[in-house]
Amino acid sequence: MNFDKNIFSQAQTLFTQNEFDKALTEAKAEIMSVAIQTTKQAMFLERRACAQMLLDMADMEDEGAVCTALRNAAENLMNRIPSQNQ
Repeated sequence: MNFDKNIFSQAQTLFTQNEFDKALTEAKAEIMSVAIQTTKQAMFLERRACAQMLLDMADMEDEGAVCTALRNAAENLMNRIPSQNQ
């Protein structure tokens, strides 16, 4: 299929097939990039919220093994992807 002519604008050339394909490929790549970054950010926010819940639970416990385990779990959770903590 050739998109050399736009049937709605009295035969003006808008895009060739190659130009269209290139623009479509670039748009798809940008959409995927944004989707990946958004997913990473959402996962980080969820991880941080879970870690905060663990810390809140630890605050409700008396000092001891359970409190220490909860705090360690929160720290381990936040350290899963250290580059996101910056």
